[in-house]
Amino acid sequence: METMQIRSGGSPMNALVYVAAGAEAHPAVILLHGFPGNERNLDLAQDMRRTGWDVLYFNYRGSWGSPGDFSFSHGIDDVGAVIEYLRKPENAKRLRLDPSRIVLVGHSMGGFMAVQAAAADPAIKGVAMISAADMSGTMEQMQAHDSREVAIKKMGTMLANEGMAPLSGCTPTGLAQELSDHASAWGFRSKAEAIKSRPVLVVTSDDGLAAANGAFVTALRQAGDARVTALHLATDHAYSDKRIELSQALLRWLATLH
Repeated sequence: METMQIRSGGSPMNALVYVAAGAEAHPAVILLHGFPGNERNLDLAQDMRRTGWDVLYFNYRGSWGSPGDFSFSHGIDDVGAVIEYLRKPENAKRLRLDPSRIVLVGHSMGGFMAVQAAAADPAIKGVAMISAADMSGTMEQMQAHDSREVAIKKMGTMLANEGMAPLSGCTPTGLAQELSDHASAWGFRSKAEAIKSRPVLVVTSDDGLAAANGAFVTALRQAGDARVTALHLATDHAYSDKRIELSQALLRWLATLH
C-alpha cells in the first residue's frame, strides 16, 4: 500500500493506492466514495487488487480530513486531479500502473463523479456505477414540479439527512443551490453521448435509485453503446448482505477490460 497527498485546487487530498503484485504495469481503478462516504468499499479494493488491478482511493477536498472546502464542482475537479496524478510518468512507474488503462468505479455520489469525469475525459477506459446518484437529474425533476426555491429546500433537507459531519466548508442549502445551478449540465442522460463509446457497468439495488440508473442505461444504449452491463441486486444502498455478489459482478466486468 502506498499513501500520498494529491493536490487539487491548492489543497492536498488524502489518498492511498492498493498496489497489485507483480513487476508489470497494472491497469488502475480510481474508487470514488459517496456522500458523505461512510461506505468506502475497500473490500472491493482488496478484491480488485488481488486480480491484478491497482486501486486508488481518496477523500475529496473538504471530506474526511482532506483540507479544503467540499462542493460538487470541487469533487469533479478533484477526480480530474487524481487522474492527472496517475498519468504522470514518475507516479505510474512508482505505482507499477499503466496510465493508459484507467477505470472509474463509483458508489452513490461517487457514481455521479465517475459519470462527470468519464464524460470529460475520453481516455478513461470504462465506468462502473454502483447505486449511482444522479443528483443533478433528481434536482432537475424536482424543479420541474416545484419552484427552484422549494426544490432547493427539499434537496437541502435530503443532503442534511445523509449526515454532513465529515464534510467541511459547505452547507446543505449551498450544495443544493449548486445542484440547481448545474441541474441540466450534470444530469446523467446529458452525458450519454460523451460516454457511449466505452464499457459501462450499472449495478442497482432496492434503494430508490434504480429507475434513474435504468434511464441512463436506456440513454446509453439508444446513443449506440453496445457495451452496457446492467445488474440489479435485491439489497440496500450499502449492499450490506450482497458484498460477495457485488464484488463478483465487478470483477467479471473488469476482466473484460484487460
